[in-house]
Amino acid sequence: MLAAALKPALLPVLIAQAVALRRRAPTLPEADGPREGRVGEGEPLRLLIVGDSSAAGVGVATQDEALAGHLTRTLAARSGRRIDWRLQARSGTTSAQALALLQEAPPGPHDLAVAVLGVNDVVEQVAPRRAVQQRAALVDWLRAEAGVRHVVFAPLPPMHQFPLLPQPLRWIAGAEARAHDAALARWAATRADVHHVPIALRLGPENMALDGFHPGAPVYRACGEALAGFIAERPA
Repeated sequence: MLAAALKPALLPVLIAQAVALRRRAPTLPEADGPREGRVGEGEPLRLLIVGDSSAAGVGVATQDEALAGHLTRTLAARSGRRIDWRLQARSGTTSAQALALLQEAPPGPHDLAVAVLGVNDVVEQVAPRRAVQQRAALVDWLRAEAGVRHVVFAPLPPMHQFPLLPQPLRWIAGAEARAHDAALARWAATRADVHHVPIALRLGPENMALDGFHPGAPVYRACGEALAGFIAERPA
């Protein structure tokens, strides 16, 4: 609430910092490697991963090191199932754009979806309530068009810890990310087919990508393993 109250007074500084960051921040590529595959043996579980640059693996070299690699390997090991997975993700994607991304190339039938979204909603100044409405539209489409029974949402990261962001932009972005994540968690609690998975993270230069904004390999590992553990304990 304090951040929201002070934001209007800080707006000229925040705009100047945001413009400067867009000019000088390095642009990192999405991770190389296959965006679909099969891991493990046993009863098949069809997994769709959808989202933004963090879903696409920006910050590491290959999909094996990214979220998809850690998630699918850990899930296969913990569930004793064969994971047939597909990744549809693009840098810069907001919650609204994630639905358009899927509609461009419908993924076919899947049992479960993992969504990694939210940072770009904060960057683009989408209101938390509006972002929740857009995620609801995404879930409804996945259920109706892809046969998905459950959608698992990763939490928004603690943006107040992003090394790239200067103060006071870091503080404001962190407060808005927490507001988005809280709104996501409240909405998920109202639906049996939607889950929000809290993941405790401490972000610093040692475990972030070189740009100070995207995850590094340790963060992808922690998030992939946490999401896999959550999914493995619940029926698909």
